[in-house]
Amino acid sequence: MANLKEVRIRIASVSSTQQITKAMKMVSAAKLKRATNAIIQLRPYANKLKEILKNLSASLEDGVSVYTQEREVKNVLLVVVTSNRGLAGAFNTNVLKATNNLISEKYDAYKQSGNLHIIAIGKKAQDYYEKRDYNVIGNNNDLYTNLNFDNVSVITESIMQGFVEGKYDSVEVVYNQFKNAAVQFLTVEQLLPVPKAEKVEEDNTSTGVEYILEPSKEEIVENLIPKNIKLQLYKAVLDSHASEHGARMTAMDKATDNAGELLKALKLSYNQARQAAITTELSEIVSGAAALSNG
Repeated sequence: MANLKEVRIRIASVSSTQQITKAMKMVSAAKLKRATNAIIQLRPYANKLKEILKNLSASLEDGVSVYTQEREVKNVLLVVVTSNRGLAGAFNTNVLKATNNLISEKYDAYKQSGNLHIIAIGKKAQDYYEKRDYNVIGNNNDLYTNLNFDNVSVITESIMQGFVEGKYDSVEVVYNQFKNAAVQFLTVEQLLPVPKAEKVEEDNTSTGVEYILEPSKEEIVENLIPKNIKLQLYKAVLDSHASEHGARMTAMDKATDNAGELLKALKLSYNQARQAAITTELSEIVSGAAALSNG
């Protein structure tokens, strides 16, 4: 009977866990819808603006914008975008692994010399790199409580200011790019200096479309590049935000299914143990009755 009691307790525990995972899946599904709408609406504009500016910048002389100037890399900044909460499968782990691989393959010397800086967007990255004594700048864990362009722009402006002042010579962003609820692509993008399009050797002009510009190419590039930098980081954060809810919804869906399978196995074990107990009791009764009749 002790075994039956243990199985009953486990069944109740797994049933409670299944209700929690099912509720979390529904919450993530609702949040995913809003996050998906935000990134889908922004992505075409952000990608087209980035393409136009790359082509324009490639056709201009260096020095038009401080944000396009390439210089000797002495200090590196990595912007690592994760979530504040777990229970999202390998979502956060994959970003941290990708960042660590990037550091070991490309920036290990900068890490050893103390010239590698990290801005973490999300508590998971913040805690991970602070515990390992990385040079983590600031704390942005409250960003997701009110995620909008203005709040992300505050972070971007500090990055741009640091680039202008020479605190960072190269800035890269590591994040999960959203495709759908089940698929996210780990992405590493250069934020600063702003990448230029490749030039065609034959005519020495940038690839892409020729644009009619007013008032001048230089003035437009100078005004739009800061806005584009802010937009690209905002897009990365929105991508990561949608990916987080998709990953959590998928993880909770699998957890709910696994709990259901475990409940089936536990109920079968409970019924077998109960049947064995009843059979044993019947055998004892029959044996007792036979003994009395023989007596």
